[in-house]
Amino acid sequence: MKFHITTFGCQMNVHDSQWLTAALESRGWEESGEDDAQVYILNTCSVREKPEQKVYSELGRVAAHLKRDENVFAAVGGCVAQQVGEGFFDRFPFVRLVFGSDGIAGAPNALERIARGTDDRVALLDFTAGFAEREQPEKLSALVPDTRQAFVNIMQGCDNFCAYCIVPYTRGRQKSRHPDVILDECRRLAENGVREITLLGQNVNSFGLDKGGAGVTFAGLLRSVAAIDGVDRLRFTTSHPKDIAPEVIAAFGELPNLCPSLHLPMQAGSDRVLKAMRRRYDTTRYLSIVDGLRAARPDISLTTDLIVGFPGETEEDFRQTLAMVERVGFESSFSFKYSDRPGVAAVNMEPKVDPLEASDRLLRLQALQNNITRKCLKELMGVNTDALIEGLSRKQDGPASSWKGRDPAGRIVNVPMEQDAGLEGMIVPVTIVEAKKHSLNGERTGEPW
Repeated sequence: MKFHITTFGCQMNVHDSQWLTAALESRGWEESGEDDAQVYILNTCSVREKPEQKVYSELGRVAAHLKRDENVFAAVGGCVAQQVGEGFFDRFPFVRLVFGSDGIAGAPNALERIARGTDDRVALLDFTAGFAEREQPEKLSALVPDTRQAFVNIMQGCDNFCAYCIVPYTRGRQKSRHPDVILDECRRLAENGVREITLLGQNVNSFGLDKGGAGVTFAGLLRSVAAIDGVDRLRFTTSHPKDIAPEVIAAFGELPNLCPSLHLPMQAGSDRVLKAMRRRYDTTRYLSIVDGLRAARPDISLTTDLIVGFPGETEEDFRQTLAMVERVGFESSFSFKYSDRPGVAAVNMEPKVDPLEASDRLLRLQALQNNITRKCLKELMGVNTDALIEGLSRKQDGPASSWKGRDPAGRIVNVPMEQDAGLEGMIVPVTIVEAKKHSLNGERTGEPW
């Protein structure tokens, strides 16, 4: 069977799609382009506005392929699948499988049964009591790309129930994986050439607070993964500020392969709005975390998520957010206008902010962020660093090939080098010579390794 996966949303969805690809390839299935696929798999996200419409539009495109082959069918997974469920069967008869975040573990077997004609339609939407472990495919090509970077899930779901967030309803309650299983997966990846591992979870800082973590804290897990031979770089995402422990902050100064970067969603800079959001920290607590991180690792790069126009947000609340963004000096941020998600507490909160006012605030916030980003990147001129090469740069200038890599903080660094192939996954010493709007240019100062 030939299959094609389209992925929306977060890094966890990207990793889920990589795993599903590896699992299907281990069964002899073949990944293909859209035009040749017999099975179309949509891995969906419901965090942003109008996610259902986006999925429906994509399924409308898939329907065109039915004219080519009546045996073509589709599967829908992820958060929108968890929300809409078997409703997809009614609206799109060619959708034969729907699976949620816990159900993905059973998706490869279900797809095989449907392809054989054993089952007509399958719904895998139940939440499991513990982390639903997935098979470890024999073929790791999808999990170990040429860049030698890999994701590892350490937990699933969330117990925080922030007022605006749909994640606890679409991914379920928090479930940590057993640390021994996580470490075995990390070792296997490292043995197969992975140099950079990113640990994933809705709130990695709360790892082990449920029984699934077997009493191991997130700080303890970090240290164990960092000690694995071959792991040159270690990252994690996403962090909730209320749960970050002093031991995790200290780890940035103590573990040389723990990358100096942290995505720490602030969401708002007003204590009043943070309370309404049910974030369970205030700006004083947030700033104490920032100061602690910079004391432990002065070169750390901080990024964040921000919501403008949350119900009840005033102009003064928004100005406080601007002040916090400037105070922290985030190197970059993901910022969005608030939008209602079905079933969350904020749906019923009033007053709603006028959409035009919210749009204006978003533009002002992003203008401030762009200025801070430019300043942060300019300060890196002349710095010596290392770039882990991911591939050729999108733009090619000059006689030498331009390669795109990332420094330890995750910044994009473009480096001209004579080689035009074979550098993916190599680490190259560079000096930063130019700061662009959202990236850096560097010159090679040593041999790739």
